[in-house]
Amino acid sequence: MKEDRSDFGYPRPQLQRSQWTALNGEWSFRYDDESEFSHPREIDGWPLRIAVPFPPESKASGIGDPGFHCACWYQREFELQPGADRVLLRFGAVDYYARVWVNGSLAATHEGGHTPFHADITRLLDPSGKHVVTVYVEDDPHDLTKPRGKQDWQLEPHSIWYPRTTGIWQTVWLERVPCTYVDKIRWTPHVEGFAIGFEACIAGDRVDDLRIDLRLRHGKRLLARDRYLVVDGEVDRVIVLSDPGIDDFRNELLWSPERPTLLDATVQLLRGEEVIDEFTSYTALRSVNILRDRFMLNGRPYVLRLVLDQGYWPDTLLAAPSDAALKRDIELAKEMGFNGVRKHQKIEDPRYLYWADKLGLLVWEEMPSAYRFTRTAIKRTVREWTEAIDRDYSHPCIIVWVPFNESWGVPELPAVRVQRHAVEALYHLTKTLDATRPVLGNDGWESSATDIIGIHDYDANTEHMRQRYGAEIASEQLFDRRRPGGRVLTLDGYPHRGQPIMLTEFGGIAFAKIAQPGVKQVWGYTVAKSEAEFGSMFEALMHTVIHTALFSGFCYTQFADTFQEANGLLCADRTPKIPLEQIAKATRISRTYIPGGV
Repeated sequence: MKEDRSDFGYPRPQLQRSQWTALNGEWSFRYDDESEFSHPREIDGWPLRIAVPFPPESKASGIGDPGFHCACWYQREFELQPGADRVLLRFGAVDYYARVWVNGSLAATHEGGHTPFHADITRLLDPSGKHVVTVYVEDDPHDLTKPRGKQDWQLEPHSIWYPRTTGIWQTVWLERVPCTYVDKIRWTPHVEGFAIGFEACIAGDRVDDLRIDLRLRHGKRLLARDRYLVVDGEVDRVIVLSDPGIDDFRNELLWSPERPTLLDATVQLLRGEEVIDEFTSYTALRSVNILRDRFMLNGRPYVLRLVLDQGYWPDTLLAAPSDAALKRDIELAKEMGFNGVRKHQKIEDPRYLYWADKLGLLVWEEMPSAYRFTRTAIKRTVREWTEAIDRDYSHPCIIVWVPFNESWGVPELPAVRVQRHAVEALYHLTKTLDATRPVLGNDGWESSATDIIGIHDYDANTEHMRQRYGAEIASEQLFDRRRPGGRVLTLDGYPHRGQPIMLTEFGGIAFAKIAQPGVKQVWGYTVAKSEAEFGSMFEALMHTVIHTALFSGFCYTQFADTFQEANGLLCADRTPKIPLEQIAKATRISRTYIPGGV
């Protein structure tokens, strides 16, 4: 067995303990396309080796098989001496349905390819300290009722869909916790009251006389030290900070892309005066909301300058090559002048969100789509979306939730009432689970219940864009007229109510500066023939969109080339197609006029 890979960072950055071990690295592997096996003891051999957490379709996995496979198995040994504490086996993400055994006993099952799960394996450990973990994964490549995002259902990637990701694609790890421990926490900033909500859930053995001791710091400065009684296994309190009053002092503690101030937390679980669990966390003072036709950050109008990012890499697919690669993607987005990203059709690795929190990058989180409308598809979407919101609620970088994109999975919204109900239900469910962030119900067109109206328009003719969205266009003209894609912007019964209007997809200029191995034909909405033409087309589009007063934000397509879709500002290996300084200059230009004095 090769040495464990630990270059992905702590997988749960907002609840970080010291005793953990990554189980990344070499695992035994085999396909099971004929469903021959139902239990690890039935497996008669392991013909392949795979590097976890890279999916078997990827080159980095050591397998690189992009074919159709409905099921596969993983297995590896690990050593861990049982003790008086508990041992949790955690999975960041396994696509799509997983069953996990430890030493031949079933430990966990989970459905959903983008969200985490875990098992308490304490009772399954062998006294010898030598153990075997086995994972079975079902992932039907043709099933369009499961949330799959951009994973292609055809053998060869086509149009805007890319290679599939099967099985384990985020870190697998072991964590030692006390017999009674803090299982979950949740931070909720309240900028208006200069306060932060804190929630904690206790798991494990039931114990009386439990308290939470919490310390909150900004650098070396202690902001708060509180102690709370645990009641019915929970704590739910609001930490009120000393409000300095004047904006200059308040701003030192507020989080934004320009000043990503994080507040460090140390949390202890006490029984009497004995510390029985301890971990570190972080939060931030940051508010996001909609005021009339503007997006507001920390109570002030803020223009969103986003880039669409699909989160793929050539050799690792949806899995990140390393923690450093995630960090570098955020640095590149900022160096190109963007203040945020729209993570398109992907629930991103928590380490990406950690670096976005730390370095200051806004994130729109979007649910990967299913592509058929059935009761099964909706139930699967609701389950996984609920888990994603629960996982990522406390990250200050996330500012908008997007349940649907371009009516994918609900293709007959104007005509079929139950499909409209689905979008409206997901909008209201999201607002129920998180009342602190705006929700864009269906990005691109055919809006109904939504806090933001997103428009997708890939016309590269800047004069057409001016005519379509210029100041002389009355709002009733805009919303009654057919838009790109042959879709109306808003559904009947849902007129524009003054929400912010954002151009959430545009650009898409293809320029294949570096050929990608295995990509036979590149694709884009518009084609540039040279570096100079690419640069001038990008600059002209950015100038037009930024100076269009109708838009309170925009999202350019896209961050990096993604397989056959060669319309990135960066090549697939993150090499810039034109100088980063040139991109940033176009992206950061100031707006000449915005109604309302913004």
